[in-house]
Amino acid sequence: MQILTIANRKGGVGKTTSAWAIAHSLANRGYRTLLVDCDPQRNLSLILPQLPADKHIGLVASSDATLAEVMEPVGPQLWLVQATEAIVAAEKVLGTQMDYIMVLKNSLAGLEEKMDYVIFDTSPSPHSPLAAAALTASTATFIPVHPEYLSYEGLTSLLDVVARVKKSFNPGLRVGGLFLTRYSSTYRKRLHHEFVDMLRQHEVLGPLLMHTTIRENVSLAEAQVNRQSLQEYAPKSNAYEDYENLTTELLTRISALSA
Repeated sequence: MQILTIANRKGGVGKTTSAWAIAHSLANRGYRTLLVDCDPQRNLSLILPQLPADKHIGLVASSDATLAEVMEPVGPQLWLVQATEAIVAAEKVLGTQMDYIMVLKNSLAGLEEKMDYVIFDTSPSPHSPLAAAALTASTATFIPVHPEYLSYEGLTSLLDVVARVKKSFNPGLRVGGLFLTRYSSTYRKRLHHEFVDMLRQHEVLGPLLMHTTIRENVSLAEAQVNRQSLQEYAPKSNAYEDYENLTTELLTRISALSA
């Protein structure tokens, strides 16, 4: 079982959309995939089929509930641990507990035989206990990046957190890769291209930069409004093609990390 966190300390970079699209792609390939919404904004839960409100991530954060006990199916080979309004209060209480950093790692009990992939969607807040707990539970993190300076600040801040979590709590944690969102090499945005060139030439970040980029596409928002996957709503769209390619590259990188 691979446990992935999709993270960035800046909002608006396509974090939730990427977790959603990658999970659908994995599920369509036959992998049993669990999405876990750890973001108080709850956007991931709002773009997937609606579930009864009695099972949610707040029960994991505030009690001894496991992910297996609160997950619900939202499609073939796809499950969700949703976030409800209770997540805000639960996360505040969680942050006061000494062992909060281990809550999601401990909650994985019983999933090993049921899931192939677990994907955590996390808050961009630097003070989120659940985001730190997700990294502590993960085998790898993948980071969506919008090609602009403020996104770079969020990226470097997150990499610092990853290094600290790796050193103190999760020595097996790896950065699986960085991928560019709302970007194409054909776009006429000079500053964006300069940013990408800077990333490619960076000693640490360059090797992490994935080849696949995610182009802007209205099909993403339309599919989410309809609570459908890209395969269901727009299988001929650029968005579907890009996320299929990204998932293939992600699987290759995970295989290399596991070797």
